[in-house]
Amino acid sequence: MITETQVHERNLVRFAADKPEVIVFSGDLTGSTEIKLFRDTYPDRFFSLGMAEQNMMSWAGGMAREGFLPHVHTFAVFMYRRALDQIEMSIAYPNLRVRMFGFLPGITTPGGVSHQAVDDIAVLRGVPNMTIFETGDATDVESVLDLAHAVDGPVYVRMIRKEVPRLFPADRPARFDRVRVVRSGGSGAGPDLTLVTAGITTEEAMRATAYLAGQGVSVEHLHASTLKPFTDEQVVQSAAAGRYGVLSVENHTVSGGLGTCVAELLAQHGTGKPLRKLGLMDTYAHGASQQYLMKEYHLDALSIVRAVQEMIGESFDATEEDLAAVRLSDFAATGQLEAL
Repeated sequence: MITETQVHERNLVRFAADKPEVIVFSGDLTGSTEIKLFRDTYPDRFFSLGMAEQNMMSWAGGMAREGFLPHVHTFAVFMYRRALDQIEMSIAYPNLRVRMFGFLPGITTPGGVSHQAVDDIAVLRGVPNMTIFETGDATDVESVLDLAHAVDGPVYVRMIRKEVPRLFPADRPARFDRVRVVRSGGSGAGPDLTLVTAGITTEEAMRATAYLAGQGVSVEHLHASTLKPFTDEQVVQSAAAGRYGVLSVENHTVSGGLGTCVAELLAQHGTGKPLRKLGLMDTYAHGASQQYLMKEYHLDALSIVRAVQEMIGESFDATEEDLAAVRLSDFAATGQLEAL
């Protein structure tokens, strides 16, 4: 599997080339949020607001009122936790076109609870007028600026950074409020199970479904890039066709995130299929590498395989070695495990 580096940094400069209204704000994390190249390329359109996130969000609202298009960059926890009132009153209430890029979502950082945004989707889904995207690979990162640009209101993006995998073809960008069918469940009787993932869990799920296919288990795997709104009937159709139900996997608590989106959509359409959610089970995470944390909190490929076998009532005795044989790309290098 191909991996690429600093995708957002290059894409942002390209995107802004013919859009002089695009300005970029930094919360004293310019290098850590991949906006150095923008600063150097368009210095008059770059603003460093320092470690003052509440002030930064108010600035963004004010600049949006003046016709600019602010793209705000900081770690996700410093955005939605520290500046929620400013997001709501200065941006969401007047429905302004501000784009908020929250880096280090969930357990992508070893920084512990002070740096891990594990309930940001739950919090911001409840904010009126807010649109939410989550990136899971280089193509998602390249797609999300155009997706956000088409939204007439505030946008929050869960952004991955530095070295990221290329899971989807570059010429097939993400689509607004549409899931990707990563693996089809086939025709005829339908899949055994529907699997819905987002963000960093999609790569692990791809490894799991490759292994499960070898065991004769049919899984229809869907990847979500839009988390609000969440209305794609492909999810409903896939869930209705599956024999044993739906499994969601998310880098977030199981309350209010992807699994909740799926549950609400299935309930709305009267799709009476069991749903199991993998994610952080009403807990904060601790500090460690992403690879360790995904295993610890049951978000890795082996945990997905085990959840599937419990749902369908079969056992394959899968091991780490079995799943290692279908690894798609390496985890981030040691040098990228720093919280900052």
